[in-house]
Formats: sequence, structure tokens, C-alpha cells
Amino acid sequence: MITDDAEKLDKLPLDHDIESKKILKKLALSHRSLAELRGIVSSIPNENILINTLGLQEAKDSSAIENIITTHDDIFKTELNLEGFKSLNAKEYKTIFLH
Repeated sequence: MITDDAEKLDKLPLDHDIESKKILKKLALSHRSLAELRGIVSSIPNENILINTLGLQEAKDSSAIENIITTHDDIFKTELNLEGFKSLNAKEYKTIFLH
């Protein structure tokens, strides 16, 4: 397998141009979309809030597979430790998520 990868690398750089109009148009669209997202995210006082919710959502979905069902509301309150754990499932989710 390493030999196959080495053979592929020997073919680089390519002897033909792979930049087509279609690819360049998609590149421009992607660049604009990322710039727009960056602008929106910079308006959030703490950008990590957005990123952290993705991990919480994934953990909630994974916990549901293990038949640990809880609500987003309970998870967020548990994450902030507001008034202790809202439900036993949220507490169990927190234990699983941290280990």
C-alpha cells in the first residue's frame, strides 16, 4: 500500500491544469459563504457558545442511542449547572459526556 501511495506522489505535480470555470465558481461561492459566516459569528459575544452547542447536540444524539432521553433545555441547564440537575437523564448524560 505504501508503494501505491509513493507511485501516486511520483505523478505530482500534474502535467495539466485542473482549475476549471466550474471549480473556480464554486471556490468563489465557498469563499463568500465562509466570509458571511465569519461575519455572523463575530457578532456573537462568545463564539465558543456556537461551537459548544454542536458537541452537546452530538452527545444528546449519542445518548439517545443508549436510550438516555433528555431535552435540549435540560442539557443546557445542566451544562450551566443551574439549579442542579433538571432530570436523572440529564445527570446521566452529563456523566457519560464527561467520561
